[in-house]
Amino acid sequence: MNKTTLLLPVALALAACTQGPPAPTPTGPTPPPADTSAPYVADSATLAGYHWRLASATDAGGGRIDALFPGGDHVLTLTFADGRVSVSGGCNGQGASYAVGDGGKLEIGQMMSTQMACEPPLMDADSAIATLLAQPQEVHFEEDTPPRLRLVAADGSTTTWTGEATAETRHGGEGETVFMEVAPQRIDCHHPMMPDYKCLQVREIRYDDNGVKQPPGEWEAFYGDIEGFEFRQGERKVLRLKKFDKPGPVPADASSIAYVLDMVVESELTR
Repeated sequence: MNKTTLLLPVALALAACTQGPPAPTPTGPTPPPADTSAPYVADSATLAGYHWRLASATDAGGGRIDALFPGGDHVLTLTFADGRVSVSGGCNGQGASYAVGDGGKLEIGQMMSTQMACEPPLMDADSAIATLLAQPQEVHFEEDTPPRLRLVAADGSTTTWTGEATAETRHGGEGETVFMEVAPQRIDCHHPMMPDYKCLQVREIRYDDNGVKQPPGEWEAFYGDIEGFEFRQGERKVLRLKKFDKPGPVPADASSIAYVLDMVVESELTR
């Protein structure tokens, strides 16, 4: 008989004797795999792409921060641009410098404010948002429709903001800054799609390098719309506008240019 054939069963028997008892089968639930995903941390470009309207606010204990909701049509809104954040929707306009550091920490500088006096809920909202934003904030962006911004303050307070795309985001560029004076009365004009339509009467305003107003252009009928501007009969206004070329094909009865209100420079009531 072959010696190799005799030695094989002996080797197998010795190996079986040296093995330990089998590992016990777990009886508890299998733990879920580790979640390696993390929420998207918003950078300055993402913040600047939207106007952020306050949707919810809770303190560290989960209670609603009522002071941040003054009521009526007043909704606190954050706007980020050129390294600064502005706050609107309360009584006063507020603003400060800001930076987003490593790990998505939002740091806001000393808040500056206009000094108007309003009803207590609006004043309380100004104070509450300034106090909250004085703390470092963890910033998380939730890509949804509309997008959402979640800020978690150092004291555990959490605010959620919904985003409305800025004009630059919607029109795909920075746009050109122009100034336009709007007359206090509309004028008759021919609109191919709207009988009896009355146009705004406007003229271009220019300023020199020192900010001195130059002689205005000629009055003309304005057939389009100015986003964000509400005309009131009897009010003359000078507007600072952003002018955009609309991307893509434009209907034959529509303008290829979009005007968006940036700021009211002058306002005057006339008779």
